[in-house]
Amino acid sequence: MTTIRQADFIDSIADALQYISYYHPLDFIKALDEAYQREESEAAKNAIAQVLTNSRMSAQGHRPICQDTGIVTCFVKVGMGVQWDKTDLTVQQMVDEGTRRAYKNPDNPLRASIVADPAGARKNTGDNTPAVVHLDMVSGNEVEVMIAAKGGGSENKSKMAMLNPSDSIADWIVETLPKMGAGWCPPGMLGIGIGGTAEKSAVLAKESLMESVDIHELIERGPQNAEEELRLEIFNRVNALGIGAQGLGGLTTVLDVKIKSLPTHAASKPVTLIPNCAATRHVHFTLDGSGAADLTPPKLEDWPDVTFELGDDARRVNLDEVTKEDIQDWKMGETVLLSGKLLTGRDAAHKRIKGMLDNGEELPVDFNNRFIYYVGPVDPVGDEVVGPAGPTTSTRMDKFTDQMLEEAGIIGMVGKAERGPEAVESIRKHKAVYLMAVGGAAYLVAKAIKKSRVVAFEDLGMEAIYEFEVEDMPVTVAVDSDGQNAHTQGPAIWKAKIADLNEKLGA
Repeated sequence: MTTIRQADFIDSIADALQYISYYHPLDFIKALDEAYQREESEAAKNAIAQVLTNSRMSAQGHRPICQDTGIVTCFVKVGMGVQWDKTDLTVQQMVDEGTRRAYKNPDNPLRASIVADPAGARKNTGDNTPAVVHLDMVSGNEVEVMIAAKGGGSENKSKMAMLNPSDSIADWIVETLPKMGAGWCPPGMLGIGIGGTAEKSAVLAKESLMESVDIHELIERGPQNAEEELRLEIFNRVNALGIGAQGLGGLTTVLDVKIKSLPTHAASKPVTLIPNCAATRHVHFTLDGSGAADLTPPKLEDWPDVTFELGDDARRVNLDEVTKEDIQDWKMGETVLLSGKLLTGRDAAHKRIKGMLDNGEELPVDFNNRFIYYVGPVDPVGDEVVGPAGPTTSTRMDKFTDQMLEEAGIIGMVGKAERGPEAVESIRKHKAVYLMAVGGAAYLVAKAIKKSRVVAFEDLGMEAIYEFEVEDMPVTVAVDSDGQNAHTQGPAIWKAKIADLNEKLGA
């Protein structure tokens, strides 16, 4: 029998969550760099450069890759020959204690995003617990742990279907993926669970995302079974869609496709699709009774020499002086550098603002002729004015957009990924603009924020309304005042280009 100390397990969980908050898996970085080198779309290449630059900065500064430091998902495999030195805590409670310590670490506090009473009050638990724990008893004398911090933007794009036995899984995925939008921050990975029952297929999909990136090795040696053939088919067909980095159009939408399967009922074919975003974060460790896990930091020279640089043609804008008339000149796809005072607000703040407007109450902040940034930042440390502060998925604010433009008086919004058709029409109708910041580049964006203060709804924590003072914050005009939409036009252009290229190559 191997004795595992409770303290070693808890310490290992805490250390692992801190580790993955600022270290990308190196296999993922290598794959992202290869995608960057191949990319021909300027907008996509620029987005990948920001993600790679942000990744290196986070590794150097030991600060979160993304402001959404995720919901903790932990696969724990306990050997049948293992005993614990104490039995007062369950595995769930030990994982939760490690999570609590990691997220409240004063040197690198992580954003608490977990809310209790999800169908009711949705009150933040304050320490990112409870974690989602999957526990298996296996043969052996060790405890194996695979742990990830899964961002809400990518988790929200998960899809599940009960296909007929004769249905094509690849067809379903190729049909489904464009409907997911870009809120999952491509390029990333696709985890696919097949078989078992409905709930088991979802667990399989999530577990598959814990594997390393190896699609190019598979391409080189060739598939050896039906699942590997399916991986390659999905990989090629999804990238041929032209969705590209951040949904702006390009050659690479996915870096790898992972599949795990189980036998299933003869009448069934349960399939779950779960994407991992550009802030893919996971690590594996094994405890054998000799102490806590030893997580070796990667070397900074392992990161590619890629630097995000601004072009000379970027439009510089003073937010304190810009008018509605000024923004009529901004065109879809244009790079804009924002300086001046920028308000923030996301789901909870928008809901509260709507209630106040509906009731004829005076708003605590004057939004007239202002820009709002959809963000929930990480708490600052040291001399930081704010922690990592990348954008959240903008479509969640679509239902509030018309009222914010019509009644609150904003003229521009900054967020992540696409807007829905109704929001785009509202932007066109009100001659406003929607600007896109790169998801997965939160630490890089935070460096452009020079001052920060809470101006309303302080009780909402990270969802409060802040006023940021920014300097040269890089964004892209995703929807201009004429309703021209980069997230529909970009992928359409690159899908056609890829099809033309494949035809020329005889693919």
